[in-house]
Amino acid sequence: MPVPSPATIIPPNPASKVMAGEAKEAGPTLGKSSLMAERILSDILAAGTATMLVSPGMHALPLIFPRSIIENASGRSPSVLSSAAASLKTLLKTPHRFFFSKPFALIYAYGGQMTYFGTYFTANSIDTASSLRNGTDLKTVTAGTEKFVATSCMNMGLGLVKDRNFARIFGTGSPRPVPLPTFILFSTRDAMTIFASFNVPPLLAPYMPQSMGVRPESIAQFLAPAACQMLSTPLHLTGLDIYNRQGKATIKSRWEAVKKNWPASALARMCRIIPAFGFGGVANARIRRSLLEKVEKRSR
Repeated sequence: MPVPSPATIIPPNPASKVMAGEAKEAGPTLGKSSLMAERILSDILAAGTATMLVSPGMHALPLIFPRSIIENASGRSPSVLSSAAASLKTLLKTPHRFFFSKPFALIYAYGGQMTYFGTYFTANSIDTASSLRNGTDLKTVTAGTEKFVATSCMNMGLGLVKDRNFARIFGTGSPRPVPLPTFILFSTRDAMTIFASFNVPPLLAPYMPQSMGVRPESIAQFLAPAACQMLSTPLHLTGLDIYNRQGKATIKSRWEAVKKNWPASALARMCRIIPAFGFGGVANARIRRSLLEKVEKRSR
């Protein structure tokens, strides 16, 4: 009777099983890491592309209208419209002077590229983190406190730098520190705009018309931040008045100044916000959704 060869009776090496198991587990882990990287990259690309779509030409509006509001509030211009008309005249007659001016460089950097990219990317990142944490759809858009706090901090940090410089450039008198009440009012104004731009649209979209040829989410994205300016403009004007007149005005005189400039300034702020968080917000959301759909297909 043949004796079995020693090679046939040696038990399998346990270490080889462990190694094999580790190799099997390593595959899915690597896949998850790759998926995570693609999702983060999608957030960056969406934010970056939306920011670039808000081109230098569109940045002309965010410069003209804040400038007209500040000059009117400080008394340097008799009205918002006259200041805006003067800026438009400069833009049309000598565009090189307009686009290469210090105010335009300031709003293009802080008011545009840095602020918009930082705000869009923060909002996208919160949506991605929430999706990973809760195991929801990749394309889910959140509307919670976490998103509001994160996007507000990012937007206000960069936006206040811009507002401080704008008040100094277009205000009256010699440059001086911005009073704390002005910072508080500007911060509250920005927080309201961010809430209306990133938290309200997902909540408002289900109530928007479904048969207008436009996505309800897009309608909400344009409507919410624009409508918010009717409420936030008095805070903006009060902050400017405090900066320009500091302790030289009574509460009644400040209210009279705010009430006088409210309608025109609110309209001007809408013209500034709609390109930034209307067009820009819709572009960011659509580009992110399209990229994540491709990521989702590759992960199946």
